[in-house]
Amino acid sequence: MSQSLSSRNRHNRSALLFFSLVFLLLWAVAPVAAKNRPDPFVIKTSHKFPPTRDKKVQAAVAEDPAPDVAAPDVATPDVAAAAESTDTAEAAAEAEVEPEAVAPAPKRKAPASSQANVPAPALRKKLSARSAIVMDSRTGQVLYSHDADRPGQPASTIKVITGLIAIGSLRDDEMVKASKHAAAMPRSKVNLSPGKSYTADDMINSVLLASANDASVALAEKVAGSEGSFARLMTSKAKSLGATNTQCKTASGLTAKGQQSTARDLAVVFDKAMEDREFAERIGRTTARTRFGQLLRNHNKALWRVDGAVGGKTGYTVAARQTYVGKFSRNNSELVVAIMGSETMWADLSKLVEYGFARKEQLAARQAADPAPGGNGGGPLAKTAVSTAFKNDSLKVLSDNKKESSL
Repeated sequence: MSQSLSSRNRHNRSALLFFSLVFLLLWAVAPVAAKNRPDPFVIKTSHKFPPTRDKKVQAAVAEDPAPDVAAPDVATPDVAAAAESTDTAEAAAEAEVEPEAVAPAPKRKAPASSQANVPAPALRKKLSARSAIVMDSRTGQVLYSHDADRPGQPASTIKVITGLIAIGSLRDDEMVKASKHAAAMPRSKVNLSPGKSYTADDMINSVLLASANDASVALAEKVAGSEGSFARLMTSKAKSLGATNTQCKTASGLTAKGQQSTARDLAVVFDKAMEDREFAERIGRTTARTRFGQLLRNHNKALWRVDGAVGGKTGYTVAARQTYVGKFSRNNSELVVAIMGSETMWADLSKLVEYGFARKEQLAARQAADPAPGGNGGGPLAKTAVSTAFKNDSLKVLSDNKKESSL
């Protein structure tokens, strides 16, 4: 009996020792296994670096600055106008507004592209714009165009005329009262308060930099008594500058029946406008601070992203799509580029700017080789090939952008 009990005790001790060893082994191995096991709370990502803030959120914040804290509620715009200019088209929210405008990055010179000798027909296939033109600012010579006289809604590029007239009509310190009609304009806007007055200086900057529809109408009413009267003044001004196919119906560029312009007209008007020192100085700013506390950010990204950008105006409505007109200067050459009906405005602009400067180099080389009238240098403009390198990536960082809302 005692022998059986002793045998059982030895068996129990052996079992206890065995399970103790197993437990110690598992305890030692567990941390290693845990390290090699995927953490269910870690989200795998392919980002090499932490992702930046969402661009759509950035654009919405930058485009719609906070209203004056002392301002009463702004009247609600009518549904049709709101639908025309809201940012449900998120392409609109990115085409004009650049949150980085507060601290603009240095302009990047475009590296040489492998695409040399690009003929104009080949360039046309690379563009999404319905119409475009590249013009030598100093001579008026057309370096590239397609459907440049095709009429279309200009969107906010028409604000070039609004700003130009306001600059010539008002002193900086003149007060501009915002009517209910002006304050009710859909965005893009600076949220003017009905009945409140603002300086003409602030209103003009709001139009040319922030593309403010409410400020455009307030200026129109101040100068001409009504937006309709001001629109007729705009049409007259356009014709006096050489834009014979432009009809204005609004001060803001919001879509209106009978309103139209062309890429050629926009280029001609902007080229003339840039001869006005004050206009050129204002539209060339990246930011401006108003007396009522808003930081205005220029919607023209080219100012801090394209080598040689001098000034420009962007636009977007559903009917117009993306529109643009601007001036660029490099190596003693000056170009004006206008785009209408684009779906990829910044990519189109990149290609047109680089093509234009390459074309200028080609013509200068021909002129140097044969300066005689009637020679290669003085002959008609060829649209077959560009012999110098065609650089198409000066706006590479912007090629995925689209944007705005009568901006």
